Amino acid sequence: MALLGGGDCAAPALCLLIVCITTAFSFSQGVQEEHPAEYRYPFIRPASSFSSQPLTTAYDYIIVGGGAAGCPLAATLSRNYTVLLLERGGTPFANANVSFMENFHISLADISPTSASQMFISTDGVFNSRARVLGGGTCINAGFYTRASASYVKSVGWDDKLVNESYPWVEDQIVHRPDLVPWQKTVRDSLVEIGISPFNGFTYDHLYGTKVGGTIFDRFGRRHTAAELLASANPQNLHVLVHASVQKIVFDTKTRKNPRAVGVIFKDENGKTHKAILSKRQGSEIIVSSGAIGSPHLLLLSGIGPKKDLEKFNIPVVLDNKFVGKGMSDNPLNTIFVPSKTPVKQSLIQTVGITKLGVYIEASSGFGQSSDSIHCDHGIASAEIGQLSTIPPKQRTHEAIHEYKRQKKNLPHEAFKGGFILEKIAMPLSKGEITLSNTIIEDNPSVTFNYFSHPDDLARCVDGIRVVEKMLKSKHFSEYTQLDQDTVDKLLNMSVYANVNLIPRHTNDTSSLEQFCKDTVITIWHYHGGCHVGKVVDPDYRVIGVDRLRVIDGSTFKVSPGTNPQATVMMMGRYMGVKILRERLGKEAGV
Repeated sequence: MALLGGGDCAAPALCLLIVCITTAFSFSQGVQEEHPAEYRYPFIRPASSFSSQPLTTAYDYIIVGGGAAGCPLAATLSRNYTVLLLERGGTPFANANVSFMENFHISLADISPTSASQMFISTDGVFNSRARVLGGGTCINAGFYTRASASYVKSVGWDDKLVNESYPWVEDQIVHRPDLVPWQKTVRDSLVEIGISPFNGFTYDHLYGTKVGGTIFDRFGRRHTAAELLASANPQNLHVLVHASVQKIVFDTKTRKNPRAVGVIFKDENGKTHKAILSKRQGSEIIVSSGAIGSPHLLLLSGIGPKKDLEKFNIPVVLDNKFVGKGMSDNPLNTIFVPSKTPVKQSLIQTVGITKLGVYIEASSGFGQSSDSIHCDHGIASAEIGQLSTIPPKQRTHEAIHEYKRQKKNLPHEAFKGGFILEKIAMPLSKGEITLSNTIIEDNPSVTFNYFSHPDDLARCVDGIRVVEKMLKSKHFSEYTQLDQDTVDKLLNMSVYANVNLIPRHTNDTSSLEQFCKDTVITIWHYHGGCHVGKVVDPDYRVIGVDRLRVIDGSTFKVSPGTNPQATVMMMGRYMGVKILRERLGKEAGV
């Protein structure tokens, strides 16, 4: 598709007319379709609206994955070039389970094919989820927003100035300052009291000590996702297809030394196959932004990966690279339930303790409390979403989830009054991998994280549990822990059935705490790796040994940035979009 105008539309009416004409030519198959509210922007369409006419399907950029990186990347590149953004899921705009904090756990508990999340179980036995919706992980996460440290930015070789321009571009559009609830204030004060200091106040910056970070939930509890960053796009140049499941990348392997990406094959919501073609214009690229599971998975199914693994599934080898899918990590999470005498107001993560022990301390509270306990849940630690922390990983099953749901109505309200202190390993040294289980892109690949296989990770978990113990002994938690003995005994007796872990009794016994860490490990969904820089992609995220193909997302990370990665993944999308435009156009890029 030819390059269209790169600036903002001076006349809104004319701009809208151009958008309608462009949409009609590129997406209609006869009569212009009605545009439901779920699509919000006129350039978002169902994949079945795609026209396969060659003239209308040659794009300057094809981005696979409309997630935390893909949305800001598409919005930025569209300022000057034509962009086709392909998202396998639907939109978040009319989805109440995505939009409202009070429904946080419902999308994660929904295992239907149309859910905004796709559950998977790693070979370790830990239940996990990946996003399947425009906006990616920003639609199903706990909303906490915090930047990467200055040392992280330096270590990956990013330009400080451009990084510090790119974060605010995200923040000005979708990030809010949280209204700190009493539970989070208690966590904050107890962290400072036990020496996780100084208190750095409200800040996006990654600083040792205790802080309050940003959130993508506004004061009404409504979520704002990366999909809203598409509002900054040039609507004349951007086409977004939802329910577009990319099956593989297409390569020209005959005319040049290196394989050359030329297009993608995708299926629409009706199962019909389409082919989108990349423009022959110099600089045009396919960019994979499908996340830490999706990106290495797509490369493997497209013929880029370990030759012997590809040949097992009769996949033609485009490039033999033994590193694709390797070096996967997930930050282990262990939780401690802190009961309360009275109901605690609902909150997701607002406060964080950044320790020098290699662990982060966060908290959540007060989910689903109602007069009917069957509606109660534990938010981030809910059994309904597979966070079965009272069952050792290898024993966790879907049947166990159903059994918990069946028994939950018999649990007393004490099991739901209180909150959780979350202890997360900052930079796990344990590594795993992604391998193919079949050749169906819609299915999950085989994922292994090898939690706590490195002894240093286990030692840090033990240190983290002892930090939590100190917090619970602080004066600021006295109101939460001073329960009558009958209530304490009741909680201890029902803890397994209620799926809550209280602080272990023998915290001076290191071997006992190590076993506690292994048995109660769950996820906070911060997995990363599989397309590491220097092994799969170069420092500019171009796939090594392949022309016109990049990977830009968390699969390139060796370490998860900051305490929670979403801020940096969104920043990365904007950063790389600006970098690419400036390299191609210089000052004329206008960004």
